[in-house]
Amino acid sequence: MRVVKAKEIQEMDRFTIQEVGIPGAVLMENAGRGACRLFLEHFDPPESARIMTICGRGNNGGDGYVMARYLHQAGLRIIVVILSKYEKITGDARINLDIIRKMGLEIHYADNSDQWQTLYPLLNDSDYIIDGILGTGLNAPVQGLYARIIQDVNTSEKPVMAVDIPSGLNADTGQVMGVAIQADLTATFGFPKLGQFLYPGADLVGRLARVDICIPKMVLDQTTPRYWLVEPDDFSHHFHSKKWDTHKGDRGHVLILAGSTGKTGAAVLTAMGALRAGAGLVTVGIPKSLNPILEIKLTEAMTVPLPETDQGSLSRAAQKDIEQLMQGKTALVIGPGLSTHPETSALVREIISHYHLPMVIDADGLNALQGRLDVLSAHADQIILTPHPGEMGRLIGKKNSDIQSDRIGTASAFVKENGCYLVLKGARTIIAEPDGLIHINPTGNPALSSGGTGDVLTGVIGGFLAARWPMTDASVAGVYLHGLAADFLAEDMGYSGIMAGELLDVFPDLTASLAQGEWPLHDLPFHMDLYQPL
Repeated sequence: MRVVKAKEIQEMDRFTIQEVGIPGAVLMENAGRGACRLFLEHFDPPESARIMTICGRGNNGGDGYVMARYLHQAGLRIIVVILSKYEKITGDARINLDIIRKMGLEIHYADNSDQWQTLYPLLNDSDYIIDGILGTGLNAPVQGLYARIIQDVNTSEKPVMAVDIPSGLNADTGQVMGVAIQADLTATFGFPKLGQFLYPGADLVGRLARVDICIPKMVLDQTTPRYWLVEPDDFSHHFHSKKWDTHKGDRGHVLILAGSTGKTGAAVLTAMGALRAGAGLVTVGIPKSLNPILEIKLTEAMTVPLPETDQGSLSRAAQKDIEQLMQGKTALVIGPGLSTHPETSALVREIISHYHLPMVIDADGLNALQGRLDVLSAHADQIILTPHPGEMGRLIGKKNSDIQSDRIGTASAFVKENGCYLVLKGARTIIAEPDGLIHINPTGNPALSSGGTGDVLTGVIGGFLAARWPMTDASVAGVYLHGLAADFLAEDMGYSGIMAGELLDVFPDLTASLAQGEWPLHDLPFHMDLYQPL
């Protein structure tokens, strides 16, 4: 599903109005009418309900006036509070304000704190609140009167519907601009906005529903989509094969270089992830002293003992053996549990720069790249990096908080500079392609915040690469299914205590369900409906 930045939807509106000739008032009518339908369907208010619609000076306020008109027509009591003087309302918003004035709706004006104070009791007496205060163009912290009203709405504990976006939320980054509305329901117009999926914004929108305001297809064709929400249709065709004479060679052979003393579990979980993803063959290269352990832990995968350092990690002497192991392999996974021993890190860099297999690099493989991202350049378009925010910060020399405040911007800049694929893990994992396309993953929950879950993900992506999937498909499918497994388990087990290995047990059922077009959960972890204005 396409997702947009604020400037993109603003440009679509401009083109629709100025080039196609559809008046802005028509788009506003479509937005308000569709949002009204959504409000009534979601809240099902009784006839006696009192609804306060709080409107700012701009077009969000105009959408609120249209909603107020339709809700009034539905027999509900509407109170409109406008955070401006009447004379300052212009354009399409003014047209719709004049309509509800002539219809006799109850309208109050409050452009300062004293006026708002006199209206505050109406807020407490209302049953529902519609937030039409600020829109998607916000780029500075909310202060003064607007900040106070937002705080009053949040502390009122009334059900709140946000018009297009909760006021105070940055539409592009999901960051709170000082203070923001906590909505129970958000009607977003045209297309959902990036900030509605990225935290903390994703926690503020409540149920998110898309309202079609009838932007013509020709307008959409004028702009190249850059941002996508991952959906099963993006990759589920890979599970549809009915070729009965398939053999293990068809499903590929992945080589995994992982593990060191005390970290054999990382190698095991990675190998099992690749097997659950459907890789035909899995070989694990492991420090030789640890091979007996892996031969016991891994039944379905092959293991190869390799030369090691005095600390039980792979040594530079392993390079010749690894070169031989590369023969016949269709994918490489490198990094989980390898350690940061200087000799091991040097080996990692040699392998990455000299062997051109589709590969996933994670954990200590990423640590080996600190200050040496140049080793990616030989075949960056065949490499997927899978850092969590801390690892990402170390790669580019930034703090974790800097990464989290602009996850999409960070990912976009990194792949543009380095030419690889990037899976920036965390709540709403970001998958960035070298050509600039960004995918946002909607699945997953706090159950994934435990050791080993990242190793499973790395193995799953590697398994898909081994089966010769395109780099993008392997990345988005791995991330989506990994999160979906956690969502599936959390339905019965909650978010605490789920172990990484348990994710593996549900993978076959999930892929089978998605292949058949079925959704395996009772409740979606993410809501996106399409409400037509008519």
